[in-house]
Amino acid sequence: MLKPLLNLFFPKVCYACHNLLNDNADRICLDCRHDLPITNFHFDNNDSIAKVLYGRAKIENGTALFRFEKKGNVQRLIHNLKYKDHEHIGFVLGNWLGGELKTLETYKNIDAVIPVPLHKNKLKKRGYNQVALFGQQIAAALNTDYLDDVLVKITNTKSQTTKGRFTRWNNTDELFALKNMEAIDNKHILIVDDIITTGATIEACIGVLNQVKNIKISVATIAIA
Repeated sequence: MLKPLLNLFFPKVCYACHNLLNDNADRICLDCRHDLPITNFHFDNNDSIAKVLYGRAKIENGTALFRFEKKGNVQRLIHNLKYKDHEHIGFVLGNWLGGELKTLETYKNIDAVIPVPLHKNKLKKRGYNQVALFGQQIAAALNTDYLDDVLVKITNTKSQTTKGRFTRWNNTDELFALKNMEAIDNKHILIVDDIITTGATIEACIGVLNQVKNIKISVATIAIA
């Protein structure tokens, strides 16, 4: 009896298209799940992520769940995830991508999942790292460790959302550091982030992680622009 009343005053809406959700949908309606621009990079052995990083950082494998389109549903999902306190979107998308990656031999040898970290000040302000649940669910699907105490961001940069593509690529302020290096010695690491545009942030992370002995690095993001 209470459920229809709650839906009347607090209707559940899709975080992509903002239409009402039916009882079986979790954060994203079935129409959007069907229409979202999935990449299938990991199924098609597509090297688009490697091409973004070409000549700057070497990776074993790279994938993104969606293609990012300006003013599209993927942009709305990521905006809701990052700025509207809808952290559970990361859980849903991590389950989605993790469920696909666990079927592939190329991702079965991942030893740990590491999120691109937020600076402590930004983490305190937002209250959560927007890729934490995304990464945790991928780690759970791959039956491996989720490590958020290895890679640390030591500069508090402004949001990249209002910067142009060249400005992002030319941004040299993305500085990271390592802790607990022994936890990833001789490991194959999967770095997770929300979106890859120019690859500058991922490149900076890989540059630091390459200090570790015999490390291998793959990349998985929610979207690619």
